[in-house]
Amino acid sequence: MKNEVVYLFPGQGAQYQGMALDFLGVGSAAVKELFAAASAIFEQDAEALLRDSDADTLKRTDVSQPTVTLANLAAAAFLAEQGYSPVACAGFSLGEYAALVCAGVISAEDCLRLVKARGIVMQQSADRLREAAGGDPSAAPGMAAVIGLPPGQVEDLIAQWSAAGLKDLYAANINSPKQLAVSGTAAALKEAETRFKEAGAKRVLRLQVAGPFHSPLLHDAAEAFRPVLETVTFGDPKVPLYSNVTGKRVGSGAEARDLALRQITSPVRWVDEETAIAAAGGFAACLEVGPGKVLQGLWKDSGIEVPCYAAGTIEDCGKIGSY
Repeated sequence: MKNEVVYLFPGQGAQYQGMALDFLGVGSAAVKELFAAASAIFEQDAEALLRDSDADTLKRTDVSQPTVTLANLAAAAFLAEQGYSPVACAGFSLGEYAALVCAGVISAEDCLRLVKARGIVMQQSADRLREAAGGDPSAAPGMAAVIGLPPGQVEDLIAQWSAAGLKDLYAANINSPKQLAVSGTAAALKEAETRFKEAGAKRVLRLQVAGPFHSPLLHDAAEAFRPVLETVTFGDPKVPLYSNVTGKRVGSGAEARDLALRQITSPVRWVDEETAIAAAGGFAACLEVGPGKVLQGLWKDSGIEVPCYAAGTIEDCGKIGSY
């Protein structure tokens, strides 16, 4: 079982105060080393950051990106000490950075440097967009969940509406056959809510996020991140790695670097990734390696029969073998 698992790493939104500290508390040498490296890179005590940050602080993009990634890597390090070795890996949005480490493409230290920089440039972009809207978050570009319409239909509708003149609306997270998140300006999201409901959507919910992630509206963040990416060495994957941008297996380190940049402004094709992982086969279970249980729910929605288990706490990890 321990050598027949796929690692799935969660992204922003999975964070909570105190996440991953149980891994640190059991005296894991690998986790201690990871937290020491993170403290140096973050220029503050990583343990204190995870322990003392409240929900509002953790929600900030420039805080959640490094902290969630640290929690993901800590869970993976603990699992490695327990004898687990994944046959493939993938990560949802931000989670893809932990997957890059898992696949041997980048080092954990470079990963933490990248997500720190990525969080800063994306927070700055979101702040600029909010300031341009007069400082009112409700008037700034953002995201909305569209529930009850197939993702393919949503993407087709967006393409039709865009061709007919509705601008700045984009598919952002293709989460499951039942749910998709879109990004756009406040005006585009307001108009789209009416149109999606007319098309049969059960609900359209504005998401409490800092900005219009995974859309061209964050182009300036991608451009600011480009030179940071160029400082990091990307090796070829040693373990099969799947991409948010393409929904397919990543072929080389050069491709992984290109996709890391494109990911900021491209949709997360999670349904395609799940399908590709299932088609490749060779695994008995998926593990959600990091905080929360969102990816387990999305995996269940996919209809794939192979189970997905939590592995974000020591308690979760202890239960895996008993299922």
